[in-house]
Amino acid sequence: MAKALSLKMDAEVFQTTDKIVKRLKMARNAYINQAIRFYNRLYQRRLLAQELRKESRLVRSESQVVLEEFERLHEGLR
Repeated sequence: MAKALSLKMDAEVFQTTDKIVKRLKMARNAYINQAIRFYNRLYQRRLLAQELRKESRLVRSESQVVLEEFERLHEGLR
């Protein structure tokens, strides 16, 4: 379901948007929706990457311990 939104844009952003939608022969509303979907996906990925870096830092030392244990086991098998 679509929701109505009142939006104030900088004049420069509006003019650029208007030029682009005219060249694309696209409704301004569709263009803005597409742009926001893109921006949302971009920031979801950035937030996920940030979360993964944080989680990785939390388990880094434990992962190192496990790796060292595997290396000792591997050496024992030789």
